[in-house]
Formats: sequence, C-alpha cells, structure tokens
Amino acid sequence: MVLQKIITWARVKSPWIIHVNTGGCNGCDIEVVDVLTPRYDVERLGILIQGSPRHADVLMVTGPATQQMKDRLKLLHEQTPDPKFVVAIGACACSGGIFRHSYIPCLGIDTVIPVDVYIPGCPPKPEAIIYGVAQLLAKLQGKDSPVITPKKIALKDLKQSIEEDLAK
Repeated sequence: MVLQKIITWARVKSPWIIHVNTGGCNGCDIEVVDVLTPRYDVERLGILIQGSPRHADVLMVTGPATQQMKDRLKLLHEQTPDPKFVVAIGACACSGGIFRHSYIPCLGIDTVIPVDVYIPGCPPKPEAIIYGVAQLLAKLQGKDSPVITPKKIALKDLKQSIEEDLAK
C-alpha cells in the first residue's frame, strides 16, 4: 500500500514522455516543441522528454495512423513499460483529420493502440496540450477531474479565440 503510493507520487511528479510523429503536416509537432521551450517550460512541472520508449511513461502521438506507421506504433506501445499512457495530440491523431479521406487510409491512433487523453485542434494550442497532460496526471492521482473530451477542449479553445478576436 505504502509502496504503491510512493510509486504513484513519483509518476505524477515526474512523467517522462516520448513524442511520436506518425506523419501529417508537422503543425502539432511544432506546438509540442513549443510546450518544451522556456516560454511554457513544462520541465518545471517535472515533465521530461525521453528519446527511448523503454524509459517513458507517456506516449505523445501526433499525426494519423497510416498503414506504414501502424506496426511501428504498436511496437513503440509494446516497448513502453507498464503502466503506460497515450495522449493523442491534434485532429489527425484523434480522428485522421484532413488526411482521413485520402488515398491512404488514415485513421485516429485509437484504431491501433488505446488512447487515454484526446487533445483536438489543428494544431492544438500549447495551453491545451499542457491542460491535457495535467488532466492525465490528475487521473493518475485518482482525483475527481472533469472528463476530458475533445468537444470540451475544443469549446474552451473556441471561446478563448473568440475573446481574443473581440479584444483586438
């Protein structure tokens, strides 16, 4: 019991992520890199990017699940030690996005691996990415947090962008 609490505390205070790009336009990748820069500085929250899935707790996936990437995505998911969590970042990772009806079948990554948090947007703002990871950490702690749905985050971002446009 005590050991489990210590492990949960360590996972919440220091989630190690690996960023996986499965293709797409790289707009979401730029936003993920922006989250890691000193402007947003998620390292102060304990979030650390890793280069190996064997050392990561969270897979942050951008881009659609193409036929070429399905096997590689499954392999990365299998190489990540348990308990592992998957965050789908952007419209392409959530549902296939603009590439959904292309000549190559592109679907959301949830058709290949289980997803814990969806962060919609094309591309999503860095604040939305941080919010999604924070909700994942709250879920790990067992706190009652609002359910994370693409619709709620999209409405929140839409409201914020409308307020910014009105302020101009």
